[in-house]
Amino acid sequence: MKKIGFTTTIPVEVIIAGDCLPVDLNNVFITSEKPYTYIEKAEEDGLPRNTCSWIKGIYTAVMNKSVDEVIGVVEGDCSNTHALMEIFRDNGIPVLSFAYPYGEKEKYALLKKQIEKLMLHFGLDWKILEKTVSRIDKIREKLIMLDNLTVEGYVNGFENHLWLVSSTDFNSNYIRFEKDLEQFLDEAKSRKRKDAKVRLGFIGVPTIFSDIYQFVEERDCAVVFNEVQRQFSIPYLEYDYVERFVRYTYPYDITYRLADIKKEIVKREIDGIIHYVQSFCYRQIQDVIFKKELDVPVITIEGNDPESIDARTKIRLESFIEMLIGKRGV
Repeated sequence: MKKIGFTTTIPVEVIIAGDCLPVDLNNVFITSEKPYTYIEKAEEDGLPRNTCSWIKGIYTAVMNKSVDEVIGVVEGDCSNTHALMEIFRDNGIPVLSFAYPYGEKEKYALLKKQIEKLMLHFGLDWKILEKTVSRIDKIREKLIMLDNLTVEGYVNGFENHLWLVSSTDFNSNYIRFEKDLEQFLDEAKSRKRKDAKVRLGFIGVPTIFSDIYQFVEERDCAVVFNEVQRQFSIPYLEYDYVERFVRYTYPYDITYRLADIKKEIVKREIDGIIHYVQSFCYRQIQDVIFKKELDVPVITIEGNDPESIDARTKIRLESFIEMLIGKRGV
C-alpha cells in the first residue's frame, strides 16, 4: 500500500478510502528515536537555522523516504510549506496541495472543492467516502469519550495529548489504533479519579517539549484541555463531512479559536491557560489577542527543539501555578 504523507491535519478518511496508508509527517519526526537528528539533517542540507523545527522535521521525514507521496497544506497552516513542497518536487517526490479557504465567503463551497480534488486523486466518489467516514466515526466517538474522561479526572493531560495528536493518521493503522484505544479507555475508567488543586488548559500548536505535561501535573495540576490536539481529532460528528472541516478551528481566523477556547474554559472549569508557541512561527503574534481576550490568566511558553524544558521555563511555570493556587485559596 502507498504511504501518503501530509504536513498537518487533512480529511484523512479520503486517504483510507483510497486504500492507502496515512502518515502525519509531524508524528514521524517527533516520535522518532532521535528527533534532533532530523533537524541536523535539514540544516546540513541547507534549511536555515531560523526555520521552525517542525518544518525541518517534516523535510527530513520525507527525504528519508518515509512516504511515497506528500499532501502539503498550503493555506491554513505554515507558509513555509510552500517552499517545502517546491523542494520535494525538485527531488522528484509527488506532491499534491490542499488548502483551507481563509475568510467567510463561500468557505463551505471552496472547502468541498478541495476535498473533491483529493477524492479525484484517489479515485473516489462520495458514496465510497461516506462508508469510510462511518467506519472512522466509531473511533472518533471513542476519542470524544477519552476527552471527556480527561475533564472528569481519569485521563491525564499527556495521555490526552498523545491520543488526540495521534488521531491525525491513527498511527497509519486505524484498526490497531481503535483496539489499543478501547483497551486504554477500559483501563482509564477503572482508575481512581484525580482531583487537582489547579485545572489548566494548553492552547497553541502541540508542544515540542518532551516533559512539560509531567512537570506541571507533578505540581498538583490537571491539564484538562488540549485545544489544538482536540481540533486535530475533528470532534464534530453531528455535521456533514465538509461542515466538520468548516468547524475545525485551527486553519482559520483566530476568532473561531477564541470562541472555542472561551467555551471550553467555562465547560472544563479551567483556572489558567498555558499558551505554547513555537519559535519562528507567525502564530506567536496571536498571543497578544489571547492575553487580551481570555478571562483567565495566561502564561506564554516558547519552545524550539525537541528537548526537556529549561530551568527558566520551570521557574516561570512554578510561579504561574503558585499564583493560580493562591487565587483559588487552596
